[in-house]
Amino acid sequence: MTLAKRARLVAIGAVMGLAALSLPSYTQEFSEEHLKAARATVSALGATDEFDNVLPIAAQQLKAELIQQSPNLVNEINSTVDAKALELASRRADLEKEVASIYAQAFTIEELNAINTFYSSEAGKALIAKGPLVSREMLAAAEIWRNGIMRDLSSQVVEAIGASLKAQAPAQPAPEQKK
Repeated sequence: MTLAKRARLVAIGAVMGLAALSLPSYTQEFSEEHLKAARATVSALGATDEFDNVLPIAAQQLKAELIQQSPNLVNEINSTVDAKALELASRRADLEKEVASIYAQAFTIEELNAINTFYSSEAGKALIAKGPLVSREMLAAAEIWRNGIMRDLSSQVVEAIGASLKAQAPAQPAPEQKK
């Protein structure tokens, strides 16, 4: 998974998490039009794309683990894991339905259509593609700015306190010069 997708999904996940906290915790039925708009939005956002590799990665890891335990069964392990993974592949649609329901619960049909329209546009696609880079650069700039603010605040406070203490100190008599 690319860093861009991960960053986008983290942002989407945060928005969805906050939205989910503000929604009632009961299951709701949605019209086919509402779910269709939600599915289109999920697709335009690529909201579930990062999960495309879950089953293949799990299958590869399982094969490696089982082959390490029983190296004499390589062919049987490979064919069995592949067959069972193919049987489970249809469950990917369950995730799409669940995520579409989450979007349908969080957004109205009109909002979903507007989100879908934007993210399907060239500007929306550019935001998806370039957003993570812009976010990283923004965070780097903010870190530099924050460090400068902290440095300047510290030096100005030290300078101001020093000046205040100097002004409050009793005047020291000038040392007498020998005649």
